[in-house]
Amino acid sequence: MMEEVKDVSSVLSVQGDSIKVTEALQDGDTLTFIIISQKLSGTGEYHVDRTYDDFEWLQQHLYSQEDVPGIQGVIFPPLPGRPQVNASAKVMKQLGFLGLEDWQLYCRALETFLRQVSAHSVLSKNQAVELFLTSADPPGRQKIKKNIFNRLSQAMEEMRKEGHKDVDEFFQTERDQNLLLTGSTRTAAEVCQASLFLLLSVFSDTLRMDSALTEISVACGHFSAALHLCVEPGDEPEKKAFTRVCVQLSEVFDSMKKSTRSFAVNDMNTLGLGLDLHSRYQEAEKEMLFRRTCKMVELENAIRNAEKAKPVKKAAMEEVKKATEAEFQQISEVAKQEIVRFKQIRVHMLQKSLIQWCEKQLVTARESADIFSHHLQAFKATV
Repeated sequence: MMEEVKDVSSVLSVQGDSIKVTEALQDGDTLTFIIISQKLSGTGEYHVDRTYDDFEWLQQHLYSQEDVPGIQGVIFPPLPGRPQVNASAKVMKQLGFLGLEDWQLYCRALETFLRQVSAHSVLSKNQAVELFLTSADPPGRQKIKKNIFNRLSQAMEEMRKEGHKDVDEFFQTERDQNLLLTGSTRTAAEVCQASLFLLLSVFSDTLRMDSALTEISVACGHFSAALHLCVEPGDEPEKKAFTRVCVQLSEVFDSMKKSTRSFAVNDMNTLGLGLDLHSRYQEAEKEMLFRRTCKMVELENAIRNAEKAKPVKKAAMEEVKKATEAEFQQISEVAKQEIVRFKQIRVHMLQKSLIQWCEKQLVTARESADIFSHHLQAFKATV
């Protein structure tokens, strides 16, 4: 087991952009993810295996850095939801694309999480990141101390703070935009997810969907095979011609099935994952903005308490006000830097996913065109 992480800064010994989550090994309902990263020295690689509990261990250590100035202003890279083998419909809806049991998709989501953490100027200095990526032993299961997200869960009881007017126009504008974009990106991801689920259910007999789509899937899946049952033996020209048409039509339908599935899988691997990540990042920014709003309300309360304090408590209340004000300023400074960085990342992520989507679609379209051209020539020869 890894030793307990101490609150000291460390420098990563791996190249962040080399981190890869190569596969997920399944043992019953447990998934173990293989992580490979290139040593910064260039002398070799680190190979480690981690479960989802280990990823949560890392995330909790990142959240618990209360001694880091302005940490509550950080937009923490979002960790995907817990994967489940044979997930229920409710879990499938929550996880979206990542609940399809296509573990390569999930590995890519985890890989993105690790790369974003390792690229962050503050988070990458946490010793837990180094241990997670390099230690042959799995993380310990020690209890993580109370962190900012524990406080956030308590603050959620006071939802009135979420609509509290900001003292800074920059943050008020960002909060308004985030509220709009969070809903829009979630809707876009859900619409994309729903359309791809429909396509995949029609052209795959392995994807678990509701009963109506499963029946469509089974019917379409067997159509190609059913055409072969129409083949009639015999030497009569009419029977031979009918047989050739049935066989060729069967091949065409099978090609349509493969081509449409390829388009759907390409959508899911590129645009689908991009929208899903974008949606989760918008939620992460929303959480950061809410943490800052809570601190702003805390500062306003501290100012009022200092103004109303009796002489015997005046000095103490002033100290609380100054400490809270300094902390709020640190959070705001970090938050502004994070928002600028996030907008750059957001554009890059969407641009990358759109480029990959177009490239994949072009390749698949060319391949499909060649296949259908071949089928067309075969039909012409038959006629």
